[in-house]
Amino acid sequence: MTSKPTDARTVVEPTNDGTEFVFFSGKGGVGKSTVSCATATWLADNGYDTLLVTTDPAPNLSDIFDQNIGHEVTAIDEVENLAAIEIDPDAAAEEYRQETIEPMRQLLDDEQLETVEEQLNSPCVEEIAAFDNFVDFMDSPEYDVVVFDTAPTGHTIRLMELPSDWNAELEKGGSTCIGPAASMEDKKADYERAIDTLQDADRTSFAFVGKPEASSIDEIERSAADLADLGIESQMLVVNGYLPESVCEDPFFRGKRTDEQSVIDRVASTFDEQALATYPLQPGEITGLDLLSNVGGVLYDGEDATVDVETVPDATTDERSVDFDSLTDPDAVAEQLRPVDGTRYLFFTGKGGVGKSTVASTTATALAEGGYETLVVTTDPAAHLEDIFEESVGHDPTSVGQENLDAARIDQEEALEEYRTHVLDHVTEMYEEKDDSAIDVDAAIQNVEEELESPCAEEMAALEKFVSYFDEDGYDVVVFDTAPTGHTLRLLELPSDWKGFMDLGSLTKGAAPEKGDKYDDVIETMQNPDKSTFAFVMYPEYTPMMEAYRAAEDLRDQVGIETSLVVANYLLPQEYGDNAFFENRRAQQERYLDEISDRFDAPTMLAPLRRDEPVGLDELRSFGAEIAGLSSVREETQEEVTPS
Repeated sequence: MTSKPTDARTVVEPTNDGTEFVFFSGKGGVGKSTVSCATATWLADNGYDTLLVTTDPAPNLSDIFDQNIGHEVTAIDEVENLAAIEIDPDAAAEEYRQETIEPMRQLLDDEQLETVEEQLNSPCVEEIAAFDNFVDFMDSPEYDVVVFDTAPTGHTIRLMELPSDWNAELEKGGSTCIGPAASMEDKKADYERAIDTLQDADRTSFAFVGKPEASSIDEIERSAADLADLGIESQMLVVNGYLPESVCEDPFFRGKRTDEQSVIDRVASTFDEQALATYPLQPGEITGLDLLSNVGGVLYDGEDATVDVETVPDATTDERSVDFDSLTDPDAVAEQLRPVDGTRYLFFTGKGGVGKSTVASTTATALAEGGYETLVVTTDPAAHLEDIFEESVGHDPTSVGQENLDAARIDQEEALEEYRTHVLDHVTEMYEEKDDSAIDVDAAIQNVEEELESPCAEEMAALEKFVSYFDEDGYDVVVFDTAPTGHTLRLLELPSDWKGFMDLGSLTKGAAPEKGDKYDDVIETMQNPDKSTFAFVMYPEYTPMMEAYRAAEDLRDQVGIETSLVVANYLLPQEYGDNAFFENRRAQQERYLDEISDRFDAPTMLAPLRRDEPVGLDELRSFGAEIAGLSSVREETQEEVTPS
């Protein structure tokens, strides 16, 4: 399958006088950042003044360009016409607060200013502030093109929904949890303009990036439909990382390549009205300007990809420095998975696309086989537990065909409806108990109903559902399959953030049931290593390793949670791929396995690359038997545990 460079070039190259915008999205870990950086570099090399913006809370532009970028617009070294920025949610939130409060200092007294400041301590401010930065860059006349490297798919859809959501909230007037509506008329105009721009196919192009895997393409199909519902049409699809034919010399890798090509054929027929471009897997990581230029040339100029299949690494697999046996201790892994006294909570997180859902589901299956009553829950907006278990997975826990094993996913709409009902019932009961004739109960309830239409309520509802799983009775283990790293950190910070917000006496405090003690309990449970295990899943490459390491540091510093398990996934089998290409990739994996061992003071689960993605209980059991620690849990618990 070859790319359609003419079509792809038409999608990203400016054709109008004003600034144009190109968005790249897709399942985490599929190479969105690489394709975004390559596209921005290609545009700049072709003479267009280009800005590259990442909205991903766990950015890696600095790693790809090998220079510090951060929250300020930064010129890219050695690339004329190219600048980049990594939007920092915390910095954006503080800028937003100051920008909102400053014009009011001469108009409001101290008490009124304090009220506004309390409103602006809402955790929602981080979401709207990051989006404000996003909107600002949609009005950048100094650039010909702005390229957006977005967060993984589910969160990108949320980002695209925000202009309409916040615009509707501001139209109500009065106070909002992002500041007084009256002071934000200019924001309303910005959001209306953003909506128009996103829906204008002549100014905005939307491209998906995916791996040649069925699950990746399934998610793209769902997301493209969600975007279409918002009036945004996707115009291009990039399939990234297919195996070069010349290196697939044995049945294992020939079979994987055949499967990949079938997926690419499916993409070509399913997305036949969109531009399609493909790029092969490289023997090493794509960093530096030479490889980025190669990617851009293949995608947009129809050049042949440069893939080094001959050069053998300095240290071959026979001379490797990594002792695999020393990297994993099955007993230490099993200790992090088994409950000690009461329910154990397992959190699997990491960069998108590293196999969190599969590892979480495999772990849950192994625990259930061992006799533990187990619940696996996904908090990822792009949930695909249904695809893995081949069973329906709904908002409430249901069996997925394995004794002792239930699964659930947080459905945002259902969670919001549950939250609204819960809050309104509480408010009604609260006013009935007061029995104060001076209170206009209907007006008070109407005010709460309006607050519950705020986009903030969605975040609070998701948090409430997340917290509710700490009260689920009858489970020995609850396994959380979390959203990609940056969004997981946000979720784990929320109990502390919302507790502090309520303690301030804000708008929310009067409406919501008291949650302070409950949040304290959840925070303490997550911080207790005898109750909770936080596992970072990664494949042994620089970007997922460094993203996991930075996130682990943030988790410890911001939430007081230590990383207690590491999962190294997609390890190349030693018995297949006997050529220079795979020797290079093995050597790379071994270097990073050694570094992972140095950076993380935690036992490591080693999970192999499989010919096919594990789907269904039989394959999940088979996969679990190949992972040290999981097989130990299953064997030991079958002897030791009586089912609950």
